[in-house]
Amino acid sequence: MTDSPMAALAISREEAQSALGLKTGALAAAITRLIKRQRLANPRHGFYLIPRPEDPVVGAPDPVRWIAPLMTYQRFAYRISLTRAAAFHGSSHQAAMVFQVVVPKQLRDVEIGRHRLQFLYHAPEAFAQVAGVELTLLDCPRYLHKAAGINGVAQIAQDIGAKADPRKLAKLAVAYEDSRCAGPATCSTAPGMPSRPARWKAIELLQTPKGLTGK
Repeated sequence: MTDSPMAALAISREEAQSALGLKTGALAAAITRLIKRQRLANPRHGFYLIPRPEDPVVGAPDPVRWIAPLMTYQRFAYRISLTRAAAFHGSSHQAAMVFQVVVPKQLRDVEIGRHRLQFLYHAPEAFAQVAGVELTLLDCPRYLHKAAGINGVAQIAQDIGAKADPRKLAKLAVAYEDSRCAGPATCSTAPGMPSRPARWKAIELLQTPKGLTGK
């Protein structure tokens, strides 16, 4: 269970059963009743949120308040990226209606109340909880169609590109692509991702003076 004042109160089925001492059937019935009464929210099987009084209006707390305990429960590394990360880094044009999370496993999206979590697959060696500026600038063209298309990526580049370290971005870009890829023409494209030409065109856009300086 999480108890940070900045986090949503979350509890797993196992924690609830241990604390209450209920049999499996009785616990399931109690959970079902509480969900119907909007006293619990259930973004993932076995994982529950205890909404605050103001949360029923939107169906659940903001995902930023419970993504960490959810990923801890599922034992997945993750990073918040694309439009939500861009908003964190100061891209005021990004309304971030979808909460986008990059994970090292294929996961189905979550819709809970008015919130929508979109999980994007990528398997780097390490994850940061929120993508840094440089990683955000690389994630956006990789998942071009999930980041509001080429115009959305261009806007993100203009908004936060000046905060990026060009040398760090260049080095990270080399390691970012699949190590089996010898170049744009020989890379395979994962399902749901834009074609290599579109992705590389977006990356080239980010590497232009306008993309890196925001001018």
